Amino acid sequence: MTTTKTSFMTRLRSLFLRRKQDVDMTEGSIIRHLITFAIPLLVGNLFQQLYNTVDTWVVGNYVSDAAFAAVGSVGPIINMLIGFFLGFSSGAGVVISQYYGAKQHEKVSQTVHTAIVMTVVLGVVFTFVGIAITPFMLTAMQTDPAVLPESTTYLRVYFSGILGLMLYNIGSGILRAVGDSQRPFYFLVVSAVMNTVLDLVFVLVFDMGVEGVALATIIAQATSAVLVLITLARADSCIRLTLHGLRLHWDMLGKIVRVGFPAALQMTITAFSNVFVQSYINVFGQSYMSGWTAYSKVDQLLFLPMQSLALASTTFVGQNLGKGQVERARKGADISLGIAAASTAVLMVPIMIFAPGVVAFFNGEPAVIEIGTMLLRCITPFYMLCSVNQVYSGALRGAGNSRAPMVIMLCSFVAFRQVYLFAASRIFVGNFLAIAYGYPAGWLLCSAATFIYYKRAKLSKTRLVED
Repeated sequence: MTTTKTSFMTRLRSLFLRRKQDVDMTEGSIIRHLITFAIPLLVGNLFQQLYNTVDTWVVGNYVSDAAFAAVGSVGPIINMLIGFFLGFSSGAGVVISQYYGAKQHEKVSQTVHTAIVMTVVLGVVFTFVGIAITPFMLTAMQTDPAVLPESTTYLRVYFSGILGLMLYNIGSGILRAVGDSQRPFYFLVVSAVMNTVLDLVFVLVFDMGVEGVALATIIAQATSAVLVLITLARADSCIRLTLHGLRLHWDMLGKIVRVGFPAALQMTITAFSNVFVQSYINVFGQSYMSGWTAYSKVDQLLFLPMQSLALASTTFVGQNLGKGQVERARKGADISLGIAAASTAVLMVPIMIFAPGVVAFFNGEPAVIEIGTMLLRCITPFYMLCSVNQVYSGALRGAGNSRAPMVIMLCSFVAFRQVYLFAASRIFVGNFLAIAYGYPAGWLLCSAATFIYYKRAKLSKTRLVED
């Protein structure tokens, strides 16, 4: 027992040692780099999804159906603010990966410190903005009055601790930009386990309901933020974080904004439009809201492989373009797409076969199971389309070109989807599935446009580093 405990503590301490764990992707096997980078990211993203999934599972099984609908339906509001920040953080990751590939370590350090300062400032702003807009956004979604009080409580607690989530995301983005996807994964495991335990304690022991699951989430997110900041502070490479280095380098901030703002705008507007998509769902009533909530949990699972490969593609392309290796960058993006499509196909089959059991895991109400199963079996086959727009958009962002993915996704996921929903709600009155097909329709348009643009793009024209 002593030997086992000593071994565990040794491995734990090694996470924070000043030992270089960066990965240079400009040399060596492309497939090996992509897979070894993507697997920890995939599993880490899976654990990150556990935050809200565990919340919905706990309230769905131990609180009430109204609480389940409340926690599950607020995603678009959370994603609107978080998406804006994630866009900016992706800009920081691209700048860091290109300077890292170009071996300009001083520029990497300046970008790291600028990104952390930017995050703290935005975190304070988002805390107040999130709490302030909660009533307006819930009203805009036409939230069921039976669900409204618990949705409001969950969001206000969640936004009060949003800085922890933001610091974790920017810190893990910095680590991933230099090829380290393992330690962000370990920290997510710790925080996901903590979130699960605290959910059960706050709900079952202290009977805190949705307030308890929201509180558990922000405590777990704060823990992951502390872990990633300690790692950066103890790093032995150019990403090391120091107190005296914390300031805004305006030239680096300009480059972060150049890449990050289009992505931030795209994610925010898309999430904002999903508020109105949710409003089309909400008019069908609480059972349909709950069925959609259960489906959305699986939706997030199906996106994980392609999102992980998209991030791998972003880092790979960024590092290789930083070194001027255009053909290697393109080859890496194509291989990422192949792996993402194959992984998605493997996941789709069991989800469609066991759809009723999957939905019942979240909510055992017969009406909810019927609606959720219908959604899973009718929409799941279309997820193969998304691999194209996710991976190639990631590659374009890695090249510093986030404007084109922004325009394509806004046209597909916002403009086209809103037109489709408006028309479908009037042509197919009372047809819930016709409304749900607004998502696959948008995916099809986005993937086709992204594929055409990417094949014509000149990645070498979008390098951010100075020669």
